[in-house]
Amino acid sequence: MPILFLRRCAFFLALFLAAPASAHPVPFSYLDLVVGDQAVDGKIRAHLRDAGPVLGIADWTELLRPDVREAHRSALEAYFASHIAFENGGFRRAEWGAMRIVDSNEAVEIDFHIPGKPPGALTLDTALFTADPLHQTFVNIYEHGALRQQWIFSRDSAPKTYYRGSTAGVLAVMGTFIPSGTHHILIGPDHLLFLFGLLLLGGGWRRLVTIVTAFTIGHSITLSLAALDIVNPPARLVEPAIALTIVVVGVDNLLQRKGGGRDLRPLAALVFGLIHGFGFASVLKEFGLPQEALGWSLFSFNVGVELGQLAVVVVAASALVVIRKRWPAVSSRVVTIGSIAVVAGGAYWFVERVFFGGV
Repeated sequence: MPILFLRRCAFFLALFLAAPASAHPVPFSYLDLVVGDQAVDGKIRAHLRDAGPVLGIADWTELLRPDVREAHRSALEAYFASHIAFENGGFRRAEWGAMRIVDSNEAVEIDFHIPGKPPGALTLDTALFTADPLHQTFVNIYEHGALRQQWIFSRDSAPKTYYRGSTAGVLAVMGTFIPSGTHHILIGPDHLLFLFGLLLLGGGWRRLVTIVTAFTIGHSITLSLAALDIVNPPARLVEPAIALTIVVVGVDNLLQRKGGGRDLRPLAALVFGLIHGFGFASVLKEFGLPQEALGWSLFSFNVGVELGQLAVVVVAASALVVIRKRWPAVSSRVVTIGSIAVVAGGAYWFVERVFFGGV
């Protein structure tokens, strides 16, 4: 995307929003960040109409005078430093550079230099000129000589994180999304009950690993498709479908107990994993995918989910093995009662999600 594209959009939006001639003509500011190996450089551009009031200047045109600008320079730098949260207080230790008037004598622009090696994840938040509800801050982030990320901040925007295109950036992505994937599988009772249902009939460790791997392959495919906005079925269909997969697994277990045919758990895990993947994707999209590190974030989230699944498998399968060896008679009842509980849980969620909006 050409660098001027975003600013042209801002210009035309400003024309659209402009009402009377006395209204604020350009309710925007700009922040350019150039991320280097040893420092972050850049510039901030703000409209004089916005800068005047925060500096206590009634007539903003006074800032066109070099002596007035220099007299208020430290106050303007302090305002930016206190209203832009970046890289652990980065702007509070910024070294400020040249200041100039730009945009046909309507804006002030000031350079800055933030020394020190930037971390892999750079989190930014702005609260510039919030007295104007229409004010927005346009952010451009450059790295390795190219524009890597563009954001628009308004008064109610949440902080955003940029992951650097370096080893440190990759490690930061993994450190964020692997725990997120593990956390999600461990707090998702429907996914856990589905896994438990698949494990109830037991089998050798190779068989159990095959089942879990099939589930992983299935949910990884649809998780990626949904996260990339290629396929996006609505949650009102996905969530009841996940509940149905739990019911089917429980019923299949009961049929298997009565000698009802081949063990189709690996196939069921693969097919039903496709459905569960869409459920994972909804959480991941709410969490926020960094476009500059999309591949690594998807990979890391999947790794986290897999680690969580393996933890569940090790604990549940080990407990079932102990029961089978020590109390063989009880083992059969555990499978039956457990399968009935799986069916009941899935049926409950299906009814809740279809008829009571529990999505």
